[in-house]
Amino acid sequence: MSTTADALARAMFIIVALTLAGLAHSAWLGSRWSKALSIPLDGGARFRGRRLFGDNKTVRGFVVMIPAASISFALLFACVSLFSPGLTGNLWQMSTRDYAILGAWAGLGFMAGELPNSFVKRQLDIEPGQAPHNRLAALGSFVVDRIDSIVGMLIAVTLAAPTPWLTWLFVLLIGPGIHLAFSVLLYRLGVKERAA
Repeated sequence: MSTTADALARAMFIIVALTLAGLAHSAWLGSRWSKALSIPLDGGARFRGRRLFGDNKTVRGFVVMIPAASISFALLFACVSLFSPGLTGNLWQMSTRDYAILGAWAGLGFMAGELPNSFVKRQLDIEPGQAPHNRLAALGSFVVDRIDSIVGMLIAVTLAAPTPWLTWLFVLLIGPGIHLAFSVLLYRLGVKERAA
């Protein structure tokens, strides 16, 4: 049975590991080399005459986030095991290799978690990178934009390893602020059209 300490330790592990992966992801998206992979995931496919995801959801995001998350999960676990072995009892009882797999899965879930939101926005004729014109819809969109990838990641992690509901709660309380900070960073790097 999982304790509050386990839940918090797992939440902090996820947050730190994905923050490290997010830094690599942001650096990649801000580089000129990534632009060659600006290939839309939907390949231009349409549903009801509208694009599935639009031009902003491209291959270049997936190419780095998945391996970066894999590496960061494995390295963070190795560091915790080496420098603070007592904390490993609160984490998942897996090998470093399994942490790498869990990280790749988390990275995939993080990236895929944004796709349903993008699909809905395209169906509502909201242009990629834009907010709805209605103030209430814009607020709802802002909230969903902060948590969609986090929820996708948590679903992926939970499917692969036991993840208590308290871990979800801690990540959902802390994660959106970090996600917003990355949105601002990507805006400043010229990757996103708006900061929020």
